[in-house]
Amino acid sequence: TGSSDPYCIVKIDDEAIIRTATVWKTLSPFWGEEYEVHLQPTFHSVSIYVMDEDALSRDDVIGKVCITRDMLAEHPKGYSGWVSLSEVDPDEEVQGEIHLRVEVLGSRGGRRLRCTVLEAR
Repeated sequence: TGSSDPYCIVKIDDEAIIRTATVWKTLSPFWGEEYEVHLQPTFHSVSIYVMDEDALSRDDVIGKVCITRDMLAEHPKGYSGWVSLSEVDPDEEVQGEIHLRVEVLGSRGGRRLRCTVLEAR
């Protein structure tokens, strides 16, 4: 139909912790949602999956963005910008990017991650 019904799932080390709202019938969704989660000192990565909701069958994975602990260490004040989606299924072509703002708050013993999912295209 030329449009999607996108939403995001945020996972920390493959455990789903957040699901954004679905934005209906668009290829350029705007979420503007902000979440804070507590990070375990041993976490490895935060992944954001962009999904296409489908009422008649299983939801499709459009693509994902993976933010590793090393990437966060390279940007100690946080990161804000457009990040290209990568494929989840090697047989699928992925196009698009997501606009994120990611900040690590607090000290080593009580770190929290603030992830703002702004928009996608």
